[in-house]
Amino acid sequence: MSYLGIHLDTCRAIPFGWHNVSLVVVSGDGPNVCGHALIKAGFYYFHIAGLVARPYYMSQEGYRRYLAEANKTELFSRRVYLPDPDGAQKKLEELSIKPWHWFGIPNNCVSYVEELFSAGGSRESILSNCPVRWR
Repeated sequence: MSYLGIHLDTCRAIPFGWHNVSLVVVSGDGPNVCGHALIKAGFYYFHIAGLVARPYYMSQEGYRRYLAEANKTELFSRRVYLPDPDGAQKKLEELSIKPWHWFGIPNNCVSYVEELFSAGGSRESILSNCPVRWR
């Protein structure tokens, strides 16, 4: 199994860099033409992967390892403004406590990223749940 990051069991005493946030979309696995969405806050990337799993996080070095081992390509990355960084941090902590149940279309990597954006005060969203169309 390729590297996915480190399970986010607890958040640090110092919040992540929510003043510098990006939406990151990478290529999907196998037949997944929609890609996979991650959120980058400061120097860390966050995402959800697996049918029932807690979120993962990784540093820039870990992200490069993730791309290499999973044979993924970064399709695009773009800045997203979060007017309430504390809200995003609290939501990240809340989502890290319990496993995320991946249900395909309604509860996937996109909805995970959207929850963090929403908690941070952003209206950034996509109707299709296909991250490659999020540009």
